[in-house]
Amino acid sequence: MADEDDVRDCNGTKLADGDSVQVIKDLKVKGTSATLKRGTLIKNIRLTGDSGLIECNADKIKGLVLKTEFLKKV
Repeated sequence: MADEDDVRDCNGTKLADGDSVQVIKDLKVKGTSATLKRGTLIKNIRLTGDSGLIECNADKIKGLVLKTEFLKKV
C-alpha cells in the first residue's frame, strides 16, 4: 500500500484516513437508483491501496468506492 501516501483530491490536496470530502459533480451510483448530488459531504473516508480511489459511506448508501477526481477536501 505504498500508493496511500500520494492520494490527492481534484485540487491536488493530500487526503488521509478520517478526512471529510465534498462531491464536486452529480454521481450516479451503480446498482442503485440513487444519485450523489454535487456538494454532498462525506465524512470519515478510508484510503485504499489505489491512489485514485477511496472507500466511504454516504447518507443512505454504504460501502461506496469513489474516484478522488470527483472529490475535494473540506
